Amino acid sequence: MVIDDSRSSAAAIANKIDEIPGLSSAVCLDPEVALRECEHDQFDLVLVDYIMPKLDGVEVLKTLRSLEAYRLVPIIMIASTIGRDVKLQAIQAGATDFLSKPVDWVELQARVRNLVALRQAQIELADRARQLCAEVATATARLVAREEEIIWRLARAIEFRDGTTGEHVSRVAAICRLISDQMGLGPERGRILYLAAPLHDIGKIGISDTVLQKPGRLTPEEMNLMRRHVEFGAQILGDATTEVVRVAASVAATHHEKWDGSGYPAGLSGDAIPLEGRITAIADVFDALCSERPYKAAWPIEKAFAEIVSCSGSHFDPACVDAFVACWPQIRSLMGSVAACEATAAA
Repeated sequence: MVIDDSRSSAAAIANKIDEIPGLSSAVCLDPEVALRECEHDQFDLVLVDYIMPKLDGVEVLKTLRSLEAYRLVPIIMIASTIGRDVKLQAIQAGATDFLSKPVDWVELQARVRNLVALRQAQIELADRARQLCAEVATATARLVAREEEIIWRLARAIEFRDGTTGEHVSRVAAICRLISDQMGLGPERGRILYLAAPLHDIGKIGISDTVLQKPGRLTPEEMNLMRRHVEFGAQILGDATTEVVRVAASVAATHHEKWDGSGYPAGLSGDAIPLEGRITAIADVFDALCSERPYKAAWPIEKAFAEIVSCSGSHFDPACVDAFVACWPQIRSLMGSVAACEATAAA
C-alpha cells in the first residue's frame, strides 16, 4: 500500500514496486481512506508520505501500529527532508525504514525487496509457531485422554474390589462437577476435581476382604482398620507430579474430615479442609446413602438429600451444601436415570 497525497509521486512509486517480480501495489491519496482500507485488507508492506493533509505520516504510523494485523508489518516513511526530530517521531511511532524524496528508484526497489523478504520470514515463522502450537495441543490432548482413561479404569477396579459395579465413582465424580460448577470454581478446576474424585477410596485396596466385605456392622477394631483406607490412599497418591493426582491425594486424605472437626484422620475443621475434599465428602456420602451396601438398604434420594441438608454446618461445609441444593434438579435427574437403569436391569 502506497499512501501519498501526490498522485504523480504515488503512481511513480507504485510502478517501480510493480516491476519487482511477485509484487503488486495499491495506491491511496487520502490517508483516512487508506487506514480504512488497511482495517479490511492485509498489506505486507506500507509506504507512507510524511507531509499530507488531514493526517501526517507519523499519525498514520501510530494508527496502523494500533491495529493487531499491522503490529509487525514493515512500514517505510517517505519525506522530502527527514530531520532528526521527524526521524525520532517516526521511529517511536513504529517506522521500519526511511526514504528521501526525490526517491532513488534503485534504493526503493532494494529496500522493498528486503522488507518483503522480512515480512515473508515473519509469516513463515508465525505459521510454524501455529503448527507447533497445534502439535503441542494434539499431544497434550492425547496425554490427557490417556491420563483420564487410566484414572477411570483404576477407579472402577477399586469399586469392584469394594464389591460394587463401579457406578458409585462415576456418580460421585458427576456430583462433584455439578457442585464445583455451581460454586464457580471454573472449568479447569472442575475438570480436575471430576477426575480426582473417583480415586477418593483408592486406599481400600489396602483393607482386608474380611473387613471390606463384611455383611454386617463393623466392630470398633474393624472400623479403625477401615478408616486406615484414608491413610493408604494418601500414601498411594502422595508425591505426585501431575495436578490431577495431587488433587486426588488431597481428596483421598480429607474426604472423611468434617466441617466441625469431628472427622478423621486429622480432625481438620472449616477451611483447613481443602475445598475439593469438602465437595467430595458431600458427593460421597450422598451417593453412599442412595446405594445398597452389604450392611444397609439404599435410601430414597429425597431422604438422602434431607440428610445432607441437615448436616450443613456440622458434617459439611454450608457453602458446599448450598451449592448442592442449588444444583439439586440436575443431581436428582442423574440419580433418577440411575434408578431407571437399575429397575430395567432387575426386570
